[in-house]
Amino acid sequence: MDFSMSGKPRGLVLCICFAACCAAIPLIACLASSPAYALSEIKREELPSPVQPSADDDMSPPGSAVPMPDPIGTPPSTSQPAAPNEAEPGSPPDGGVTRPRVDPDTPIPEVVYDLDKLPEPVRRMHNLIVEACKSGDIEKLRPLIGKGDSTTQLSLTDIDGDAIAFLKGLSGDPDGQEILAILEEVLDAGYVHLDAGTPEELYVWPYFFALPLDKLDAKQRVELFKIVTAGDFDDMKQFGAYIFYRVGITPAGQWTFFVAGD
Repeated sequence: MDFSMSGKPRGLVLCICFAACCAAIPLIACLASSPAYALSEIKREELPSPVQPSADDDMSPPGSAVPMPDPIGTPPSTSQPAAPNEAEPGSPPDGGVTRPRVDPDTPIPEVVYDLDKLPEPVRRMHNLIVEACKSGDIEKLRPLIGKGDSTTQLSLTDIDGDAIAFLKGLSGDPDGQEILAILEEVLDAGYVHLDAGTPEELYVWPYFFALPLDKLDAKQRVELFKIVTAGDFDDMKQFGAYIFYRVGITPAGQWTFFVAGD
């Protein structure tokens, strides 16, 4: 058929095309709206579930957080540090006053021989000790040594057992008479008055306790040799102080110490 030679077939074609276009418009509109709906549904399904903030992700404003307490068992220390010179338990109660008192930077203390210059309590204790020594009975020292906190210090370290038994152990004889002789000889020497007006005030025999040995004159060295030998003297010079037996008595008449050593 020759469509170009007649208008009817062309008109029919136009009608068919127009009808097809009309029918396609709703279909296109439907297809255009369907992908948008599907995409929104897909995105909604792919969204992750809401994440709860962890305890570490603190979003509160600064200053609103409650401070956590310190760990249990670690409270801040409120105790004060011990004083550097605080005495350790078991140390001598006199705080070390039995040690030699030789200080080259301080004046040499006066050497005194006159017992009448002693306070009455000191003189009385001195005389009681000398009388006990002269008796030859070491037991007579027992009431003078005392008990408890007022016990006479007999060693630079703690002693065990009975004080009189300890003194006998220091003596070269079993009855303690040698140590009595040494004690009497020490108390026959001159003395020094130390730390006057302080809680550590003491009267100490012999005076060598507080004098530099290289400052002793000939007369004083003779007095020293009544107590120690020349060999002992040489050893003490190397040490720098008198370290043989010495006696201390407080102004109140307490016999504080009778010790030897450094």
